[in-house]
Amino acid sequence: MLSTIFTADFFAAILRATTPILFATLAAAIAAKSGIINMALEGMMLFAALFGVIFSSLTQSWAGGLLITMALGGLLGLILAFFVLNLKTDEILAAIAINLVATGGTVLLMLAFSGDRGTSISIQSVPAPKLDIPFLQDVPVLGSLLCGHNVMTYLALIAVVVVHIFLYKTPLGLKIRAVGENKNAAESVGISSRRIQYIALILSGILVAMGGFFMSGGYMSMFTKDMAAGRGYIALAASSMGANTPIGGFLVAVLFGIAQAFANVMQLSTIPYELIQMVPYLTTLIGLGIYSYSRMKKRQKAGGK
Repeated sequence: MLSTIFTADFFAAILRATTPILFATLAAAIAAKSGIINMALEGMMLFAALFGVIFSSLTQSWAGGLLITMALGGLLGLILAFFVLNLKTDEILAAIAINLVATGGTVLLMLAFSGDRGTSISIQSVPAPKLDIPFLQDVPVLGSLLCGHNVMTYLALIAVVVVHIFLYKTPLGLKIRAVGENKNAAESVGISSRRIQYIALILSGILVAMGGFFMSGGYMSMFTKDMAAGRGYIALAASSMGANTPIGGFLVAVLFGIAQAFANVMQLSTIPYELIQMVPYLTTLIGLGIYSYSRMKKRQKAGGK
């Protein structure tokens, strides 16, 4: 196992496992900055994974499939916003409804489209390609570490920078943060909190859809039932532990990516498979426990002063 861990392949496995979590973490961060917790990430990612397979097959283009999937992800964010902001539905209940619909709805849509039930074996999807960076691929060590990854992985890393600039360097990003911190104060200076939260949830849907597309068009090349496997919830934890910031969320998402990659390597051992599958989720629980404890101690210290 040690000889497997300290290799370029293990580093690639970390990036591969981090990619969908990172997209969803950025989606959670944008929604949280606007004052809404997007707990529908799991269902949105699951829908996007299926959409990616279907529309890349129909367009015979991974880019076409990605763009349509992003648009549909934005539509899911719009639907969530409508229920929460217009119909005044509890945001947690609305998210649970989307997650439950996604669990059965994706199987129903796959059955209607291809006749498959558990796995989209009848759909010839077009996965996103791997990319070699010119001038870097020939550099010893760095070339093997940073080249040859899926295009979506590079887009996820770029998205961290873009979302950070968006939230902290643009007027719209400032309005999103202002609404999330104090909605009444934002509205007192003419900012429409409803419009801003609509925009934030639509952007959140677009980002998590990119993570879902990678699940079936990069991490795997097909859709399988419940393939999100809790990554949406892990992303919520990563965003929270990263203080709902792109950079902090990225660092925590990498931690969970390492846990997932390590779990994959552990399959080479004699440890029972069921215990190995627990590693990413156990890491999440431990991380949340440490995070909650540290916040509690800070509150107690602040109260003591």
